[in-house]
Amino acid sequence: MLIVSARVPAERRLAATLYAYAFLTDLVLLYPVYALLFADTGLSVGQISSLFVLWSAAGILLEVPSGAWADAVSRRLLLCLAPLLAAAGFALWVLVPSYPAFAVGFLLWGAGGALRSGALEALVWTELDRLGAAGRYARLAGRAKTAELLGVVAAMGLAAPVLALGGYPAVGAASVAACLAAAAVATRFPEHRAAEPAGPDPADAAPPSAIQPAATRAIQPAATSAIQRGAIQPGPVGEILPDPDEPGWWTSLRGGLAEARADRSVRAALLLVPAVAAVWGGLDEYTPLLARDTGVPAAGVPLLLLLVWAGTTVGGLLAPVGERLTDRGFAVLLAGAALALAAGALLRHPAGFVLVGVAFAAFQLATVLADVRLQARINGPDRATVTSVAGMATDLTIIAVYAGYGVVAGAAGNAVAFAVAVLPYLLLAGRLATRRPAGPGLANRSLPDNAGLS
Repeated sequence: MLIVSARVPAERRLAATLYAYAFLTDLVLLYPVYALLFADTGLSVGQISSLFVLWSAAGILLEVPSGAWADAVSRRLLLCLAPLLAAAGFALWVLVPSYPAFAVGFLLWGAGGALRSGALEALVWTELDRLGAAGRYARLAGRAKTAELLGVVAAMGLAAPVLALGGYPAVGAASVAACLAAAAVATRFPEHRAAEPAGPDPADAAPPSAIQPAATRAIQPAATSAIQRGAIQPGPVGEILPDPDEPGWWTSLRGGLAEARADRSVRAALLLVPAVAAVWGGLDEYTPLLARDTGVPAAGVPLLLLLVWAGTTVGGLLAPVGERLTDRGFAVLLAGAALALAAGALLRHPAGFVLVGVAFAAFQLATVLADVRLQARINGPDRATVTSVAGMATDLTIIAVYAGYGVVAGAAGNAVAFAVAVLPYLLLAGRLATRRPAGPGLANRSLPDNAGLS
């Protein structure tokens, strides 16, 4: 009882901070109207598309280096900086609306997203693991996804009245304020790194028997490999010290990539993340076009999209239940989601969006569980780096989804493009279903190395 009562306040502080940060990060009132801002400024469709490319490119190029920086310096620091970069970009948009300002704004926004990606997941997992509560990661991650969606929904609801009252400057000011609030909330994240000589904060302290610090674990295979090649050097009592001749972020980058390359189970879990998250993440951008093709008037499109948002929200909340799935259960989840999405799209009727919402719920659940599996498999200290590699792979795959969708939709329409896009999920489900059963619990550290994609 003493152990539980000591760690619960620390868990609650972490969870509350995570949910507030996730909500405020996506409470950007410019979300639903920035395309209108660009068009009203005089940009062509081609120029707007080029801005999206810049946005994606910034995230892809900075994803892995930022993860290594988070591992080497401070994950909390990067979580504070990320919304500040986005705030600077949004301020540029409304103060000097022009193509160069929009381009710089997207570069800053993409950089902020890269700083946050990897660092957030790594910090939350590490803090829960320190408290002996890593099994609660799926619950927190799922609810954080829901908080993000609620932030987007709130932004969509507030954007219209704020725009009517003060125009684009008011919407931009509100977006900047939300980012500044997110940065302030990020300072409340606890962060205890293995290299810190001091103990945990008094407010978060738990008895030694309740906590297993990462620094007391045996040196993992990836770290051992790094020692052998001279990237890091062993210290006393199993401590691993960086090579003084190498920058800290470079050591973290090499260590994280080495773990992903050398550990088959980590590599499999890493590949599973883009395999699950990329396709439906890309299709999400085209759901308004699919809704319009059902024949509803323009005013009815947002109502159909509410079904998609509701499904995605429910999927995040179901994460604790989904942890019990075996590989075959996970395969059934993916296959069922793929078939539901294809059927809902091919109905070409508003009622089909009920199936689309169900599919998005299952895909959101699967995405959270894929992240849980990855975090559970990472053993080395460069957790943010490995997670960022998964994020970069997801971004690259999404770009391929955009390209493929454009080709298929141009030839056969949106409904057929949705149906074709889910075929990779059926292939992945078949592969997972034919693997040797991995046992219940995706977050179980004892999962066999051959589970997943490897």
